[in-house]
Amino acid sequence: MDLVSYTKFLLALALVVALIVLSAWLLRRFGLVPGQPMSRKGAGRLTLVETLPLDIHRKLIIVKRDNVEHLIVLGQNSETVVESPIPQSTTINTSTQDGNNTP
Repeated sequence: MDLVSYTKFLLALALVVALIVLSAWLLRRFGLVPGQPMSRKGAGRLTLVETLPLDIHRKLIIVKRDNVEHLIVLGQNSETVVESPIPQSTTINTSTQDGNNTP
């Protein structure tokens, strides 16, 4: 093979790799990849506030929908709503060692 054939091969390979990368980016951008959340510009109605793994099979999540939080336990084959709606937390004043409250 001569130099022209190698150049054509490398250009074709670069074009194919660029098309694969572009396709993957477009699929992620428009949310067509299963298991990945779709990227959104504005604020939606549903957000995942916090996640805490309990053990290897279960995790505890807080989901916020329309400004109402729900505490849910997710297992392999089950979902359980623990508390709904969750009252909004208030700030707690902490005290120092000598008993004086801090502002």
